[in-house]
Amino acid sequence: MENALRINWRVELIYSKITGWGKYVPPLVMTNYHMAEVIDTSDEWIRSRSGIGQRHYSHISISDMAWMAAEQALACAGVKSADIDLIVLGSTTVEEICPNTASLIKNKLGAHRAAAFDLNSACTSWLYSLSVASDMIKAGSVKKALVIGAERLSLAMDWTKRESCFLFGDGAGAVVIEASDKQAGLQGYHMGCVPDSRECLRIPDWGLSPTHFTETTPISLDFEGQEIFKSAVKGMGEAIEKVLDQEGIAADDIDLFVPHQANIRIIQTLAKRLNFSMEKVVVCIEKYANTSAAAIPLALCDALEAGRVKPGSLILTASFGAGLTYGAGIIRWGDSVTSKGHSSAFIPPFEGTVFDLMADSFAHYGIEVSHLLSDGSEEQLEN
Repeated sequence: MENALRINWRVELIYSKITGWGKYVPPLVMTNYHMAEVIDTSDEWIRSRSGIGQRHYSHISISDMAWMAAEQALACAGVKSADIDLIVLGSTTVEEICPNTASLIKNKLGAHRAAAFDLNSACTSWLYSLSVASDMIKAGSVKKALVIGAERLSLAMDWTKRESCFLFGDGAGAVVIEASDKQAGLQGYHMGCVPDSRECLRIPDWGLSPTHFTETTPISLDFEGQEIFKSAVKGMGEAIEKVLDQEGIAADDIDLFVPHQANIRIIQTLAKRLNFSMEKVVVCIEKYANTSAAAIPLALCDALEAGRVKPGSLILTASFGAGLTYGAGIIRWGDSVTSKGHSSAFIPPFEGTVFDLMADSFAHYGIEVSHLLSDGSEEQLEN
């Protein structure tokens, strides 16, 4: 036909830019010196092996920590909770499995129309959650989402395991992501899971195991340090190489590297492998320890507060966790680098010291701390 009908297809790409960020860091701090009061260790021993100087322990639940971080992220973005379409909580330590904890956060926020679900891939939970929510925005399923990483791993510490009980801390971080026609947000990612490696890092029977109904099962984290180190470097390193190649980006083009905060040696090894100066790397393990799913959003918030993230920054991130799961992603930052507002959400402080908070946990593992408990004064805890 001479006058054939011609159809011009115009495809409008949708991106998922980060417009808001927020964090909650519990006020109670367990320093390495405090740790040495309850286990056979020292500040030098811990720092030399991990880079950790302290960790924060929470007196409130996962949902409350996540809610606080989410409130800050919403205020930062200038977005009302009622406009959120989706809430994804990345966590290993949710207080309830059914119903999911994300639905509890949704209700606390008043995000009445939002869908909500939890995602557990251990330390990679936030990065996995960000990839899922970003893909849903790019597909046009949702327009605004909250992606939260929150952990309360202090509840899972076995104080008889000197090699691992000092590694973890509590906290929460969140970001708001929104649909945009400007290229920004999670640009690409690669995820994976090391086969036949579940026993290297796990909390046995943390869930609906039949043993809960037949015997008393103490909470205890299994941690094979050397195998985890090797697998973490290999898994994250390969994921980084694949995502850089996938996106056609050279390592030199990366402005900032925000890795999972598990061990300073792992971070330094990855930076060396990428030929990154440590000036390009965000490191906050010294003050937070390993906060699992909360580690990357906490580090990202710190980088923003320090002015290290600029409009258009190309940010590389990578994570590794139990499973053994791993992943890497590239985030192209949008134009939002300052907060549009601040939340007035407030949690009353704990009335006591960090030893008072953890007294039941210490007692469960036979650790004598009666001489460390306070009478309301914190003078005895000063270094």
